[in-house]
Formats: sequence, structure tokens, C-alpha cells
Amino acid sequence: MTDVPMPAGRSAPGVPTATYRLQVQPGFPFAAAAAAVPHLASLGVSHLHLSPVLEAVPGSAHGYDVVDHARVRGELGGEEGLRALARTAREHGLGLVVDIVPNHMALAPCHNRALWEVLREGPASPYARWFDIDWAAQAGQLLLPVLGGPLGAEISHLVVDGDVLRYHDHAFPLREGTAHLPLPRLLDAQWYRPVWWRLARTELNYRRFFSISELIGVRVEDPEVFEATHAKIVQLLREGVVDGLRVDHPDGLADPDGYLRRLHEAAGGRWTVVEKILADGERLPASWPVAGTTGYDALRHVDGLFTDPAGAGELLGHYRRFAAPHTDRGGDWDATVRRAAHEVLSHELAAETDRLTRVASRLCAASPDPALRDRAPWALRTALRELLVRLRVYRPYGSGDTALVVTQEAAAEARHAFAVPEEGEAADVVRGLLLGPPADGTPGAGPDLAEFRARFAQTASALRAKSVEDTAFYRYVPLLSATEVGGDPGRPAVSPKDFHAYCARVQRDWPGTGTVVSTHDTKRSADVRAALAVLTECPRRWADVLAEVSRDAAVVPDAQLAWAAWQTVFGLGPADPERVGQALLKHAREAGLHTSWTERDTAYEEEVAAFVAAGPCGAPGARVAALRDSLAAHVRANVLGTALVHLTMPGVPDLYQGTEDEYRALVDPDNRRPVRFPAGETGGSVEPLEPGRSGEKAAVTAAALRLRARRPDVFGDAATYAPLAAEGPAAAHCLAFARSGEVVTAVTRLSLRLAEAGGWRDTRLALPPGRWADVLAPERTFDGHARVADLFRPGPVALLERAGETD
Repeated sequence: MTDVPMPAGRSAPGVPTATYRLQVQPGFPFAAAAAAVPHLASLGVSHLHLSPVLEAVPGSAHGYDVVDHARVRGELGGEEGLRALARTAREHGLGLVVDIVPNHMALAPCHNRALWEVLREGPASPYARWFDIDWAAQAGQLLLPVLGGPLGAEISHLVVDGDVLRYHDHAFPLREGTAHLPLPRLLDAQWYRPVWWRLARTELNYRRFFSISELIGVRVEDPEVFEATHAKIVQLLREGVVDGLRVDHPDGLADPDGYLRRLHEAAGGRWTVVEKILADGERLPASWPVAGTTGYDALRHVDGLFTDPAGAGELLGHYRRFAAPHTDRGGDWDATVRRAAHEVLSHELAAETDRLTRVASRLCAASPDPALRDRAPWALRTALRELLVRLRVYRPYGSGDTALVVTQEAAAEARHAFAVPEEGEAADVVRGLLLGPPADGTPGAGPDLAEFRARFAQTASALRAKSVEDTAFYRYVPLLSATEVGGDPGRPAVSPKDFHAYCARVQRDWPGTGTVVSTHDTKRSADVRAALAVLTECPRRWADVLAEVSRDAAVVPDAQLAWAAWQTVFGLGPADPERVGQALLKHAREAGLHTSWTERDTAYEEEVAAFVAAGPCGAPGARVAALRDSLAAHVRANVLGTALVHLTMPGVPDLYQGTEDEYRALVDPDNRRPVRFPAGETGGSVEPLEPGRSGEKAAVTAAALRLRARRPDVFGDAATYAPLAAEGPAAAHCLAFARSGEVVTAVTRLSLRLAEAGGWRDTRLALPPGRWADVLAPERTFDGHARVADLFRPGPVALLERAGETD
């Protein structure tokens, strides 16, 4: 089969100018993506970015539950469908970037052949090295948490069918020579043991993706496993079907450094970004051979620009008063995170903590150093818990300084958890194991120490994700737009100075990194968050409206959830009550304060549904809608400003499906619904901005993307970034920068505060020397010191190009 070459005059795809994320799924297969290509090419993106394309569990809407790395997913159109999409994309000048999932596979033996063989043959199977299983635990049986209740209550549903054991829709292979045994003995004779799903918390002996027992960890640190699980993707790269990679969750790997080096070599140095969440002040390891992250660090900085720091603080005060007496469970960010982390380690990650404790106990018992001896497992477990909950980042890396992650201060605080000071020394012992070299001459210390450090890092990343993103974000809700992946709700605002410093660092160190503002994992789309950020400019008005609607609404199940519900409908605007209700139900279960995914309080959940229907989505919700309508101009400024900054700042912007125009979505699955694209090409001239006109965001998006495509040198690796400072009474409300001295971006920030202060007045923006044309309205030109009021006369944003260039 011969794939269509790139059009004449254009080099093979390298670093994208912009990517467009498509969620391929059975309801939106490769053929549907191919039909959307003309529209997407007309936008000005250079690459399509596809969610995982390898064989997954049948019906999967996301594809992260891979079952076969050797095949392209049949439900999407198979390999022929992918190659056909690639040909269509190339005919329109586009390349393909695909999402890969190295960390885990689906725990679905009837679809996962490798796992099926392991269940049948045990540790002797050639596939046993694929999976991260502790065969020394659970009497050498792999626990499968699939039963709906204890074995005694479910045993009648376990049926032997030839050489297969069936349980409802599940199927498991039988160990050779055991099919004739009575059922209890047959179960004992297997290399696995089906158990009640609740045992997953404390008894599992395989590594999972976070706390999701349906996803089993894969050992890609093993060269043979890497080769087997990456052969198809590498083939597609080498044959030019695929041009770049997004790596899902590298933090779950035992050795991210080694994995990324091996991937870089196998992929021939193709453009690769990693889904790495960076904490405030954290830097991506410089040794990683990648272009950068998938862009959540950019999201936090862009969102922060449109958040008023003083107003955010005032909003927090109103929230604390509104949510009383529950503020002890969500009124302080650091305390909320710490409490959530302790709960996660005690419940969802109890099995992982126990496994880590066992390795630490072996190391201490075998050490020739007397200082490590006589450490009780409970003390080591306590020390591990106290150190883990104090990490400020996701995990340490082999290429980094672990002492900067597991700090002396953390160890000192951890010691306070012990009543007896000598027992508190366990915190220093654990920190020493993480930092120090292996003890020479100690049998097994090397492998055990390597395992301990790897598992500590893997547990840390799972803990951070579960305790922060999946728990604390749903408990600490004064400003929902700040509770976003990669965000810092305790410090939601970002100053222009800090934003410019971030952009300069990105351009210098990681110019090819990805940037995002909406993804399949964001809890609210960028346009919803942009609306919510306006509340930091009018916190008193928000509090007054809530006081009013609270008097008229139905009985509130709890104040924290009510606050989040009202903010949800403010950010989303008019929406199907079913969408809002499902998002709020997920919110309540993730928070885990009154109900949860595993311990559901049906009565409470019914109260939540009744409240959402009668309150936020009922008559009282009209008052919130009226407030949003009165702030429409300021929501518009944030929506357009977010879009333009994202598309012109350093890095490679990734647009999520449908976000080229206004896109309001809540947490998944709401944000993973298939989108409809216009048939045929929709290119042509960019429509000018008009206040209140539908399609304004689409006009800004297309203008910026086409400019990037036409002038990649202005935005690429060798480009420059220069802040531009406004002067005058409203200077703080104008955020501007120049790219390579050829393009200027200017946006309005905190527009409500600006209006209340009297508008732009004589504020001016000093442009680089020369004449500048408005990309959205080329007849408008500027030079020298432009009056900001004139610059923003058509709309709250401006994109200028040095005059002389034509669109």
C-alpha cells in the first residue's frame, strides 16, 4: 500500500504549527474524522491529534483501555481506516499525531490475549513479564476484583464451560488439568482468584492506573515488553502514517526517564509531548527527549490572567460563610488536600501502601546498618503515609534530585505523627532509603531498593491525582474555574509579569511544547471557565444573588454542593438539566463527603437531583441566568482573550474538538460527546469582529491559526517572545506581547473592573517600530503608540501583523 506523499513544496511533518484533538470512538470512527478533514484544514491547523487508536475494550468511548497493541482498533475502521484517514489528511496538507498508552491495559481477559495467557499459565507464561504483578503475595494468585459480593454469595454464578470459567459477562481460562475439579478446589487451583470487588482497596497484588482496578499496570521498563507493545505504533511512524505522539500518564511508569529515551530512539525523534502535570514552580526534567508537555501548565497560566486576585480572595470569604459549618472540610486549600490525601492512602490506595511497606520492611531487615534495623512495619507505613501526603509535586524522577521532592521539612513534619520520638525516626529512615545509595554487600538490596524507589514514585503520582484532581477539586469550590487539571486553587490568579516570565521560559527551553485550554480531561471547557472567572470581578454581586436564590430554592442537600451547582449553571449558561444533573452527581461522588462511587447514599443522591432540578435548573436559576446576561460583555472578553492568547503564545496549541467556536462543556462524559462538523471546506476570508455576533470566537481562532500556518517562523522554535507594556490609567488591563517582532497580540483582562474604573481613557500601547495591520480588519492600521481604546474598538482583543504581509 502506498500512502499519498506530502504536497509539493512542503516538507514532511515535523513540529506542528497547531493540532486539533479528535475523540475517535465507535460513534466517531476514522471515516467520520476523514469527512471533517476539509473543515479542519481550512481552520489552519497542521495536524490532527487522535485519541488512542489501538484495539480497546469493545464499545469504549475513550480508547485508554487497550487490549491489543498489535492492532489498530477495528471499531474505528482498523488499520486500513487509519491509513485512509492519513491519506485524506495529507491530501489537505495535514499530518497525524496519536495518543499512546504505555502505562496500562484493560483487565479484560476475554479481549486481552496477553492477560488471558498469564491467567492460564501463571508466572511461567512468556507474557507474565508484561504485567506488574506481585506473585509473592496472595499465595501466588492474581486477585481479580470482579465479583458483585463475597464468594459465598456469588459462587452459584461461577460456571465451568469446557476450559473456561464464566461469571456473567466475564470469562477466564482454566489452568490445564483443572477443569474436572469441584468448584471450590478448582478456584484454589488457578493462577488467579476471583474476589469481591471491595477487596480491591486492600488486597490487590497488581499495579493499577490510579485506583481503577479495571486497568492493570504494564512493565514497559522491560525492553522486550516495550518492543512488543510499541511495534505497531513504531511501524506507523516509520511508514509515515503517523507523525507525532502524545504520551499518556508517564508518571505511572517505573522509569519515565528510560522509557522516554527508548521511545525517542524508536520513534526516530518524532515530535512527542507528555501528559505531565507540573506543580507551581516545577520544571519538566531537562534530560527528557521530548518537545514538552501536553500543556496543562499553559492552561493554568492563561486562566490565571483573567482571574482577579483580590476578587478571588473576597469570593473565598463569601464561600466560607455560605458553606458553614462545612468549611472545615473545604475552606482551606492546603488542609483540604492533606485530608484528602490521607483518606486516599487509607482507602483507595491501601493496597499500594501495603506493598510499599513490605518492600521497605525487607530493606530495613536486610540492611547491615543498625540504624535501619528494628523498624516495625506500622512505623514504616506511617512514615510513608506522612511523607507521601506532603509531596508538592506528582513524583520524583531518577534524573532529578529526590531531596528537592522529599524534603527535610517534610520528614520533620512527618515525625510529629509519632507519639514516641524514637519511632518517628522511621520518617528519616524512609527518606534515607529514597535518597541514599544501596548498602554495599547487602544481598538483594539493589533490586529491592530500586523497586522501593520506583513504587514510591508510582504511588506518589497516583496519590496526587486521586487526592487533588479527583477529590480536593470537588471539595474546595470557591471558584470552580480554578479547580482544573494542573491548576492551583489556592493561588488561582496569575499576574501579567508572571505570565510573561512563563512564556519567555517556554520559548527558551521548550518552544515545541504543547499548550491547551480545553481537553478531554478538563472538568470544564475553557469557555465555561472564562465565564466563571468574571465572578472574581464581582464577588459581592455573586454573593447577593446566591442569598436570593437560596431563599427560593428547594431544600439544599449541603451548602458546598449548592455553591458548586449555582456556579456550574452560571458558567454553562442555558443547558439540558440532565447534563447539569449528571455533572453534579459526579461532583458529589468524587467529593466523597456524603456519597461516593463505592458507598452510594441513595437518599442523598435523590436530594441532589431534586435540588438541581428545582433550583439551579428551575425557576430560581433564572436569577443566575440574568446575572450572566448582565455580564455577557465581560464573559465575551474572557472567552476571546483566552482563545487568542492560547493560539499565539509560545508552544504548539492543541484545539479540542468543537472549541474553534464557542464550546461549553462539563466534565466527562459531557465533554467527550461526538461533535458535528460542517460538510466540505469552510475557508475564505475571516469575518470581522462585531460585538455580540455569533461566531466571533471562530473568527479569532481562524485568523490566528491561518497566521501561524502562513508564518511558522514567527511562532516556531527560533521565534522570539517580547512583552509589550501599556502606559496610562488602565495599563494593567491590557496584556500584550510580540512574536518575533512581526505579530502583536493584545487582549483585555479584568474588563469589568476596567469598566468600573472608567474604561481605557488615554491608555496607550507602544507597538514595535513600523506599521501594523489588524488581521481581523486589514483596513485598520496602527503605528507608534496606539490608543488602546482604538485598538479594541471592534472587540476586546487585537491581532496585528506587520504591514506588507497579505492574508
